[in-house]
Amino acid sequence: MIRVGLELLTERSFSATGVDAVVKSLGVPKGSFYHYFDSKEAYGLAVLQAYDAYFCRKLDRHLLDVARDPLDRIVAFMADACNGLRRFQFRRGCLVGNLGQEVGTLPIAFRDCLLSVFNGWELRLANCLRLAQARGDLSSAADCKAIASYFWIGWEGAVLRARLEGGVAPLQIFSQCFIAGLPR
Repeated sequence: MIRVGLELLTERSFSATGVDAVVKSLGVPKGSFYHYFDSKEAYGLAVLQAYDAYFCRKLDRHLLDVARDPLDRIVAFMADACNGLRRFQFRRGCLVGNLGQEVGTLPIAFRDCLLSVFNGWELRLANCLRLAQARGDLSSAADCKAIASYFWIGWEGAVLRARLEGGVAPLQIFSQCFIAGLPR
């Protein structure tokens, strides 16, 4: 059920995705859904947690890759994300970004969970930026935490725009400008 939720919720909104769509995709009775989840909200939060775990593994695979320089790790992550959007013909986006866009209509528990997810992603990126700083690839005065926050704010917008346009140009523009704008 979680896998189906990941597929459905990266393509469409939480509000527009009913329990019926989930069980229909699986070919199981509705009672099966409620055997595992007390509510659609509980299901949505479980899907969000699964997405975060998946995405953190993806981030770690790139940002902890000791075979690359730290800034090259960030570039590799961005290139991989472009390939992922292409693979799904720009139908699927970031679940966190999708849910963030509808946060005003979601139960309050989603807001706290989404903020926690972003904080975890920012921490991972800030740690990679600190490695670049230690190597002298980034100014010692750079605020790695603020730069990491800036990255995710801009990246989510670039993902949205890429989906709208059906192409990777917004992601490439953001990637180039982000790297070029880093304080050296």
